[in-house]
Amino acid sequence: MTASETTSRTSFPEVRGREKGYDKQPVDEFLARARASFEQGSEQLTSADIRQAAFPLVRHGYAIASVDAALGRIEDAFAARERSSAMAVVGARAWVGHTRELAQEVLDRLSRPTGHRFDRVSRLRYGYRVAEVDLVSDKLARFLESGDAVTVEQVRAVAFRMQRGGYRETQVDAVLDAVVEVMLAVK
Repeated sequence: MTASETTSRTSFPEVRGREKGYDKQPVDEFLARARASFEQGSEQLTSADIRQAAFPLVRHGYAIASVDAALGRIEDAFAARERSSAMAVVGARAWVGHTRELAQEVLDRLSRPTGHRFDRVSRLRYGYRVAEVDLVSDKLARFLESGDAVTVEQVRAVAFRMQRGGYRETQVDAVLDAVVEVMLAVK
């Protein structure tokens, strides 16, 4: 590694011992790509791309919480730029209308009966724990309906334990992503 590569590395704390963290090279490469895209005003990366970034876990990697916090800030910046750009093109009324439609779609999903909000995996496979997802779904539904206090960081940090026959992870994750999108659209 050259001196310029070393100095261009992002400084995140490293995990120690047996704990695993994010592989440094993919994190550094992604962050360099995000920075270049943002500085150039390119639409190569979007806030959704930032939100969906995933990295391999390795020993002596970057501390997950630190990288995730940085990604959250980067996502916020991309979302603000996207919001401004979209409002300049389609106007504030159309932007608000689109956001309202997305929020209603999410609310419709979250308002389904407890235990039936998402598809289930087979009893032989593991999915997200139904009771935990339903609890979070209730809180998010209250946020969308009446503005109960929920932050973007809380939604980003949601984690569920697994159970056999639980909710299908991809569906739950897609709804959580949509909630973040709505929250960032009105931020």
